[in-house]
Amino acid sequence: MRHPMRTLILAFFTLLTVGCATGPVATADYDSGADFSAYRSFGFFEPLGTDVAGYESLVTQTLKAATRREMESRGYRYAEANPDLLINFNAKLAQQTQVTQTPAPPAYYGYRRGIYGGWSGYGYETHVNQYTEGTINIDMVDAQRKQLVWEGVAVGRVTEKQRQDRQAAIAVAVAEIFTKYPFRAGG
Repeated sequence: MRHPMRTLILAFFTLLTVGCATGPVATADYDSGADFSAYRSFGFFEPLGTDVAGYESLVTQTLKAATRREMESRGYRYAEANPDLLINFNAKLAQQTQVTQTPAPPAYYGYRRGIYGGWSGYGYETHVNQYTEGTINIDMVDAQRKQLVWEGVAVGRVTEKQRQDRQAAIAVAVAEIFTKYPFRAGG
Protein backbone atom coordinates (compact mmCIF):
# COMPACT_ATOMS: atom_id res chain seq x y z
CA MET A 1 0.00 0.00 0.00
CA ARG A 2 1.35 3.44 -0.94
CA HIS A 3 1.58 6.17 1.60
CA PRO A 4 -0.68 9.10 0.51
CA MET A 5 1.79 11.80 1.61
CA ARG A 6 4.63 10.24 -0.38
CA THR A 7 2.40 10.00 -3.46
CA LEU A 8 1.48 13.68 -3.09
CA ILE A 9 5.12 14.73 -2.68
CA LEU A 10 6.26 12.66 -5.67
CA ALA A 11 3.46 14.15 -7.77
CA PHE A 12 4.55 17.65 -6.74
CA PHE A 13 8.20 17.03 -7.67
CA THR A 14 7.15 15.43 -10.96
CA LEU A 15 5.12 18.52 -11.84
CA LEU A 16 7.99 20.76 -10.77
CA THR A 17 10.43 18.82 -12.96
CA VAL A 18 8.06 18.83 -15.94
CA GLY A 19 7.50 22.55 -15.41
CA CYS A 20 11.24 23.19 -15.50
CA ALA A 21 11.63 21.16 -18.67
CA THR A 22 9.20 23.29 -20.68
CA GLY A 23 11.75 25.92 -21.57
CA PRO A 24 14.09 28.59 -20.30
CA VAL A 25 13.08 31.25 -17.81
CA ALA A 26 13.72 34.72 -19.21
CA THR A 27 14.31 37.95 -17.33
CA ALA A 28 15.21 41.43 -18.52
CA ASP A 29 16.19 44.83 -17.27
CA TYR A 30 16.65 48.17 -18.99
CA ASP A 31 17.82 51.73 -18.47
CA SER A 32 14.62 53.68 -17.79
CA GLY A 33 16.44 56.89 -18.76
CA ALA A 34 17.23 55.66 -22.28
CA ASP A 35 15.10 57.01 -25.15
CA PHE A 36 14.19 53.78 -26.95
CA SER A 37 12.08 55.71 -29.48
CA ALA A 38 15.33 57.13 -30.91
CA TYR A 39 16.70 53.69 -31.83
CA ARG A 40 16.00 52.50 -35.36
CA SER A 41 18.99 50.34 -36.32
CA PHE A 42 21.17 47.67 -34.79
CA GLY A 43 24.44 45.87 -35.40
CA PHE A 44 26.66 43.43 -33.56
CA PHE A 45 29.75 43.97 -31.41
CA GLU A 46 33.11 42.96 -32.82
CA PRO A 47 34.20 40.59 -31.38
CA LEU A 48 31.16 39.12 -29.67
CA GLY A 49 31.36 37.57 -26.22
CA THR A 50 30.67 34.15 -27.73
CA ASP A 51 33.69 34.42 -30.05
CA VAL A 52 36.65 34.00 -27.71
CA ALA A 53 38.71 31.96 -30.18
CA GLY A 54 39.06 34.74 -32.77
CA TYR A 55 36.51 33.42 -35.25
CA GLU A 56 32.71 33.32 -35.48
CA SER A 57 31.42 30.19 -33.76
CA LEU A 58 28.36 28.18 -34.76
CA VAL A 59 26.65 29.35 -31.56
CA THR A 60 27.32 32.97 -32.56
CA GLN A 61 25.92 32.40 -36.05
CA THR A 62 22.72 30.96 -34.57
CA LEU A 63 22.41 33.74 -31.97
CA LYS A 64 22.90 36.41 -34.63
CA ALA A 65 20.29 34.92 -36.97
CA ALA A 66 17.69 34.50 -34.20
CA THR A 67 18.33 37.99 -32.79
CA ARG A 68 18.20 39.56 -36.22
CA ARG A 69 14.79 37.94 -36.83
CA GLU A 70 13.49 39.25 -33.50
CA MET A 71 14.82 42.78 -34.01
CA GLU A 72 13.60 43.06 -37.60
CA SER A 73 10.14 41.82 -36.57
CA ARG A 74 10.06 44.84 -34.23
CA GLY A 75 10.88 47.26 -37.06
CA TYR A 76 14.61 47.65 -36.48
CA ARG A 77 16.94 47.78 -39.49
CA TYR A 78 20.24 45.91 -39.54
CA ALA A 79 23.18 48.25 -40.22
CA GLU A 80 26.84 47.32 -40.40
CA ALA A 81 27.92 50.96 -40.27
CA ASN A 82 26.87 53.32 -37.48
CA PRO A 83 23.96 51.41 -35.91
CA ASP A 84 22.02 52.97 -33.04
CA LEU A 85 22.28 49.79 -30.95
CA LEU A 86 25.13 47.32 -30.66
CA ILE A 87 24.21 43.80 -29.57
CA ASN A 88 26.50 41.46 -27.68
CA PHE A 89 26.04 37.86 -26.52
CA ASN A 90 27.35 35.66 -23.77
CA ALA A 91 26.49 31.99 -23.36
CA LYS A 92 27.60 29.24 -21.02
CA LEU A 93 26.79 25.73 -19.90
CA ALA A 94 27.31 24.69 -16.29
CA GLN A 95 26.85 21.44 -14.42
CA GLN A 96 24.37 21.82 -11.55
CA THR A 97 23.39 19.57 -8.66
CA GLN A 98 20.00 19.70 -6.97
CA VAL A 99 19.57 17.95 -3.62
CA THR A 100 16.09 17.47 -2.13
CA GLN A 101 14.73 15.54 0.81
CA THR A 102 11.31 13.95 1.00
CA PRO A 103 9.67 11.99 3.78
CA ALA A 104 10.39 8.30 3.44
CA PRO A 105 7.50 5.88 3.04
CA PRO A 106 6.53 4.04 6.19
CA ALA A 107 8.52 0.86 6.68
CA TYR A 108 7.54 -2.33 8.50
CA TYR A 109 8.10 -0.49 11.77
CA GLY A 110 6.16 2.57 10.58
CA TYR A 111 4.03 2.56 13.72
CA ARG A 112 7.15 3.65 15.64
CA ARG A 113 7.74 6.67 13.41
CA GLY A 114 6.23 9.08 15.93
CA ILE A 115 8.70 7.93 18.57
CA TYR A 116 11.75 8.43 16.35
CA GLY A 117 10.43 11.40 14.35
CA GLY A 118 12.45 13.95 16.33
CA TRP A 119 15.78 12.68 15.01
CA SER A 120 16.53 14.65 11.82
CA GLY A 121 18.33 11.76 10.08
CA TYR A 122 15.42 9.36 10.36
CA GLY A 123 12.53 9.11 7.97
CA TYR A 124 13.76 11.09 4.96
CA GLU A 125 15.05 10.12 1.54
CA THR A 126 17.67 12.26 -0.15
CA HIS A 127 17.43 12.71 -3.93
CA VAL A 128 20.36 14.04 -5.97
CA ASN A 129 19.72 15.32 -9.48
CA GLN A 130 22.61 16.40 -11.70
CA TYR A 131 21.86 18.37 -14.86
CA THR A 132 23.29 20.88 -17.30
CA GLU A 133 22.08 24.46 -17.05
CA GLY A 134 22.41 26.85 -19.98
CA THR A 135 22.49 30.64 -19.78
CA ILE A 136 22.23 33.10 -22.66
CA ASN A 137 22.70 36.86 -22.20
CA ILE A 138 21.76 39.41 -24.84
CA ASP A 139 23.03 42.95 -24.19
CA MET A 140 21.99 46.04 -26.13
CA VAL A 141 24.31 49.01 -25.93
CA ASP A 142 23.63 52.56 -27.07
CA ALA A 143 26.39 52.78 -29.70
CA GLN A 144 26.84 56.55 -29.35
CA ARG A 145 26.94 56.68 -25.54
CA LYS A 146 28.67 53.29 -25.16
CA GLN A 147 26.22 52.41 -22.38
CA LEU A 148 24.14 49.29 -21.70
CA VAL A 149 20.44 50.11 -22.21
CA TRP A 150 18.80 46.65 -22.15
CA GLU A 151 19.78 43.17 -21.02
CA GLY A 152 17.85 39.93 -21.46
CA VAL A 153 18.81 36.62 -19.88
CA ALA A 154 17.46 33.10 -20.37
CA VAL A 155 18.35 30.28 -17.98
CA GLY A 156 17.16 26.70 -18.28
CA ARG A 157 17.99 23.03 -18.16
CA VAL A 158 19.61 21.68 -21.30
CA THR A 159 18.27 18.30 -22.36
CA GLU A 160 19.96 15.78 -24.62
CA LYS A 161 17.39 16.57 -27.33
CA GLN A 162 18.29 20.26 -27.12
CA ARG A 163 21.99 19.41 -27.41
CA GLN A 164 21.26 17.45 -30.57
CA ASP A 165 19.22 20.30 -32.10
CA ARG A 166 21.22 23.22 -30.74
CA GLN A 167 19.99 25.72 -33.34
CA ALA A 168 16.33 25.17 -32.46
CA ALA A 169 17.05 25.35 -28.72
CA ILE A 170 18.95 28.63 -29.10
CA ALA A 171 16.18 30.09 -31.29
CA VAL A 172 13.59 29.20 -28.61
CA ALA A 173 15.73 30.80 -25.87
CA VAL A 174 16.25 33.99 -27.92
CA ALA A 175 12.51 34.21 -28.68
CA GLU A 176 11.78 33.77 -24.96
CA ILE A 177 14.24 36.56 -24.09
CA PHE A 178 12.61 38.90 -26.60
CA THR A 179 9.18 38.38 -25.03
CA LYS A 180 10.65 40.66 -22.34
CA TYR A 181 11.62 43.39 -24.85
CA PRO A 182 8.70 45.88 -24.92
CA PHE A 183 10.08 48.34 -27.48
CA ARG A 184 9.69 48.85 -31.23
CA ALA A 185 11.90 50.82 -33.62
CA GLY A 186 11.07 54.51 -33.46
CA GLY A 187 8.15 53.75 -31.14
